[in-house]
Amino acid sequence: MKAIFLTINCLLTTLSLQAQPKVDVQKEMEFAKAQYELMLEANTDLSRFPQSVKKEGTLDTRTSDWWCSGFFGGSLWYLYEYTKDDKWKEAADKWTMAVEKEKYNTTTHDLGFMLYCSFGNGYRLIKNEKYKDIMLVGAESLATRFNPKIGLIKSWEEFKRFDYPVIIDNMMNLEFLLWAAKASGNSKFYDLSITHADNTLKNHFRKDYSSYHVVCYDRTGNVLAKKTNQGAADESAWARGQAWALYGYTMMYRATGDKKYLNQAKNIAKFIANHPNLPSDKIPYWDFNAPNIPNEERDASAAAITASALLEMYSYTNDNAHYRLAEEMLVSLSSKAYTANLGENNYFLLKHSVGSKPYKSEVNTPIIYADYYYLEALLRYSKIRL
Repeated sequence: MKAIFLTINCLLTTLSLQAQPKVDVQKEMEFAKAQYELMLEANTDLSRFPQSVKKEGTLDTRTSDWWCSGFFGGSLWYLYEYTKDDKWKEAADKWTMAVEKEKYNTTTHDLGFMLYCSFGNGYRLIKNEKYKDIMLVGAESLATRFNPKIGLIKSWEEFKRFDYPVIIDNMMNLEFLLWAAKASGNSKFYDLSITHADNTLKNHFRKDYSSYHVVCYDRTGNVLAKKTNQGAADESAWARGQAWALYGYTMMYRATGDKKYLNQAKNIAKFIANHPNLPSDKIPYWDFNAPNIPNEERDASAAAITASALLEMYSYTNDNAHYRLAEEMLVSLSSKAYTANLGENNYFLLKHSVGSKPYKSEVNTPIIYADYYYLEALLRYSKIRL
């Protein structure tokens, strides 16, 4: 009887999952191809990277030292991965090589975003040894920001009156260093990544598994303050920060096999999924505790990052809740409420992201990293969906 019950339960679960709305990946990728063809036609200056849209509606571009410079090339690599069309490979290579000089940049913790999202995807797909050499130089540059006495990679040069701030976003750049450890055989990259992840695990999270944005340390590694820079308040849960945390610890489990990282990711996922302020369409407000909910902006970028992380986590947990939430997010992101019309939105794919509401920067606009993680999530979804 028990076996029969389990079989019926599995069938019911499968039917329940199949009843969920599905994302038409082919349709969304065809749109992405058409929209990004227009983006490439409109952007020919390889020193200026598509970033967002200015308040007056014109395209906002940034130079290669901006932390987002690797996302456009990375998005092009995802289109090449899907299509296998050499025109996307050629475009991705051009925009990837345009970031090369940042391999010497020791002033930022974001070299993972800048170099690994671009060169890393390129190397994964076409094994260009030049990309590998560039990334290994960049990994050495990033490693200079790790202070062994503190046990963390320094994020910014200073934050308010504190001179060793560490932000939750920094978890994302560990993937670059963990790749470098494997590619070079140099264990220092692995060791410092583990130390950073463990200290972040210890100091960055509240009892409900929500994350602070900024933790400030003294020169011996003691915590001086827990703050926010882009959230609504120091004790609020900034939505994109929760997404970075979820993605970062899911990635740490992939790289190390250490269950404590997967458990952390599971608990972060529960916090997001069960939060009373998560809207019915599963696209979070820019901060889970923003003061004027429901009259607050949504953040499509947080949803895209979260969906991508959940889909990877599902491949480790087989927990249908992870799959369902990711799919619901992708269904919403792929709807007309969040996806642009062809030729509009300055040729970005997604609308309604929030960069920094406190600084009134990139509020309710397209942002390049929303597109990047959306494309990544679509690819992951196409590979593992039921």
